[in-house]
Amino acid sequence: MNAELVVGALLAIPLGAAGLLALLAGYRLTARLNVVASLLTFGAAMALLLASPPPPGLYFFVDDLNIVFIVINSFVGLTTSIFSAGYIAHEIETGRLTPVYVRFYHAMFQTMMFGMNLAFVSNNIGLMWVAVELATLSTVLMVGIYRTHEALEAAWKYFILASVGIGLALFGTILVYMAAQPVMGEGLPAMVWTELVQHASRFDPALFNLAFVFLLLGYGTKVGLAPLHAWLPDAHAEGPTPISAVLSGLLLNVALYALLRFKILIAASPEAISPGPLMVAMGLTSLIFAAFMLYRRRDIKRFFAYSSIEHMGIIVFAFGVGGPLANFAGLLHMAMHSLTKSAIFYGVGRIAQVKGTQNMADIAGLTETHPWLGWGLVIGVLAIAGLPPFGIFMSEFLIVSSTFAREPLLAIPLVFGLLVAFGALLLRVTALAFGEPRGKVGPAEGSNVPMFAHFALVLAAGIFLPPALVSWFQNVAAILG
Repeated sequence: MNAELVVGALLAIPLGAAGLLALLAGYRLTARLNVVASLLTFGAAMALLLASPPPPGLYFFVDDLNIVFIVINSFVGLTTSIFSAGYIAHEIETGRLTPVYVRFYHAMFQTMMFGMNLAFVSNNIGLMWVAVELATLSTVLMVGIYRTHEALEAAWKYFILASVGIGLALFGTILVYMAAQPVMGEGLPAMVWTELVQHASRFDPALFNLAFVFLLLGYGTKVGLAPLHAWLPDAHAEGPTPISAVLSGLLLNVALYALLRFKILIAASPEAISPGPLMVAMGLTSLIFAAFMLYRRRDIKRFFAYSSIEHMGIIVFAFGVGGPLANFAGLLHMAMHSLTKSAIFYGVGRIAQVKGTQNMADIAGLTETHPWLGWGLVIGVLAIAGLPPFGIFMSEFLIVSSTFAREPLLAIPLVFGLLVAFGALLLRVTALAFGEPRGKVGPAEGSNVPMFAHFALVLAAGIFLPPALVSWFQNVAAILG
């Protein structure tokens, strides 16, 4: 199988679909085409998993690291497109959205998928920055789709803060190019990641140090790390729920991927600053801050947005600790979080529709009034809280174990943050799922298949990881150093 053709398909399918969907007006037709395009993209991702990696070029390359992100990205994109079809149709039927407002919704969805895939396969650090910005701008437009004052304010806040972050990332990218230029000369070679890694030990460490600070702050804004997180809760709360699922399950991973690529690059220079301590500090800050903020949230989507900040903090912390076990655990946690949190938002979106509100004070007794949604939410919260036998329990156990082995003192704030967040999650799910029913009791239309398909995968990963998957993640952990 020709891997270069598969990479081309990963980019051409969503890009072509975006162009086609922009020309079509009927929502039902475009929703179906959106699912078909997402299915084809997922097929291309699986084909890439089975193909032999092509040799790196000036613009694109493939290795075990980006294949992990591409497979997760395309799978969650597929299930989100399926969930989105019914969700947005319901919003149109109830009058919250008009066909005019959703005219380019599916085109923007595929543009976002194209931007994320482009970022993953880019071998050029400048092209990767452009791709991340493209994915960001497409989601900005979808966050403001309701055209309410709150939605437009959230979209503008997201746009401004994300633009500041991406601007800092651009400056960091330029500094990397400036550090490489005296050694590699001007032009494209000084921006090709595979070439940069080979010569990184000869670059100016002072420029490298400054570059990583800007890159961590810039891409860290997109990851949702505290205190750079302010855009994320508003974007989740005011945008359509499929975009909340994409933001938590996919878009945060794109910025994380860029950050990891630069971490590998900086670590290749023995005289440059160690990226680990900075990542550990920001990861712990995000975890503990978000854990306490969970107790103060009253909006159900905003609540799970802070849960995303917490888990991205855990992931960045794990990669900051480094080493084979911590990198393996961070990668597993990233995959499990993407699957679990997107599934939770699938359930939360439908709960908000049947209850007519996102205010948690007006939602209770879901297991009695809407058993599938109520028990689905319970399963999702138990999984995201890190209880066995779900996959997040395994990844968190490995992260704590590796931290105890390498930096025992860091395990104290890590476990503290996990316990605080655990308490908040159980407190809220108890009130939402059990007790005397409150709020409207409308029919729960739509399919629960995407939500429970994700939960099944997370449960299976917690019980048994196939040896091939373990070997794959171990190879990626070795790449991360």
